[in-house]
Amino acid sequence: MRWFTNPVVQFLAAGFVTLLVVVAATQWLSRDAADDEAIAEARALTGVLGRSVAEPAVPRGLVTGDAAAIDKLDRTVLDRLLVGDVERIKIWAADGTVLYSDRTELIGSVYPLDDDEREILERGGTDAELSDLSRPENRFERGLGGGGMLEVYTRIRSPEGQPLLFEAYFRSDQIADRRGEVLDRFLPISIGALLVLVLVTTPLILLLTRRVARGGRDRERLLRAAVQASDAERVRIARDLHDGVVQDLAGSSYSLSTLATRLGDEDEVAGELEEVSRSLRTSMRSLRSLLVEIYPPDLHVEGLAAALHDVTAPLTAAGVGVDVDVTGDAGCPDDAVALVWRVAQEAVRNVARHADARRMSVTVHREERVLVLEVVDDGRGFDPGTARGDGGFGLRGLRSLAADAGARLEVDSSTAAGQSGTTVRLEVPL
Repeated sequence: MRWFTNPVVQFLAAGFVTLLVVVAATQWLSRDAADDEAIAEARALTGVLGRSVAEPAVPRGLVTGDAAAIDKLDRTVLDRLLVGDVERIKIWAADGTVLYSDRTELIGSVYPLDDDEREILERGGTDAELSDLSRPENRFERGLGGGGMLEVYTRIRSPEGQPLLFEAYFRSDQIADRRGEVLDRFLPISIGALLVLVLVTTPLILLLTRRVARGGRDRERLLRAAVQASDAERVRIARDLHDGVVQDLAGSSYSLSTLATRLGDEDEVAGELEEVSRSLRTSMRSLRSLLVEIYPPDLHVEGLAAALHDVTAPLTAAGVGVDVDVTGDAGCPDDAVALVWRVAQEAVRNVARHADARRMSVTVHREERVLVLEVVDDGRGFDPGTARGDGGFGLRGLRSLAADAGARLEVDSSTAAGQSGTTVRLEVPL
């Protein structure tokens, strides 16, 4: 699945998903638009038929059920009312009497009008709704529309001035046909525009992706060069200190020791010189440890054991009993050995700064396919869950460092009297 991380592939996948969303949204919106448009057309047609065709042709006597008036209306306007998509015509009186219909069986029947129909009779206007084909007055429309019927009604007036309800019926599948017409017009436009957008932007995305990747490689190269320059400067500083100051201190220490031996008869002066010599040796060991921190040792050449002895040298000089035991590191990957050394360095540094320990042990050994480091001290301990300051920051940094390498770091510490101390355990998979 690495190919899916390519930005161009992600863009094309997003474009395809967007295309599907646009198609679905277009269908949904066009369905509503087509329904509204078809209903609006049906309402407009009903208004024209009612007020311009039916109302002028309504004869006197229709409201009283006169047979001659019904026959006259039927002969003069029926063929002009059943036009286009109109399937049925009814004219109602205000009391619910069917005064006229192209189905003569309904004429004279009385059925209750609903609230919307009575409101149109009182206030005028035009309204539409799906027909309830289960009602008896709509029994003759049940076979006309397989998907139902849409009834549209408006108010007209008889020659006697009475308000009448003119009602026209349309098949609901005609709305579906209208919906398809709207979709056929808008869907190609929407899809075509999106495809053009994808075709135009894909080369741009590809160009930008290559440019970003090239910029990333350039930044990585510059960063590598900066790190190498920093390492070279560290090596130079460490070499100058080792070959200059450290050697001078070592020579001065030996000279003072020799001079103190030659002044054996003068105990006071010899003692002072020996004390100065010891101080110089201590400073020299501290400076060597500082050199280790300035530039880490080449573990592949010098070995992990020698590096750990250098790290623990200041504690030894301070009078802490230190045990270093390294086994099983031969043949281990360089990055695993480097991680062990880095964690050991930070753990030993925390012991020196915070533990006030009398003894400390640093152990490295292998357990099957795992390289294990344990740093144990008998210091005052701390609460790992609430550690703050340098120690807490160091622990968080070590955990992050171990997690990045796929290793596991455990810190167990106690402040209880007689059981105080800290154990840092690192397990590096090989």
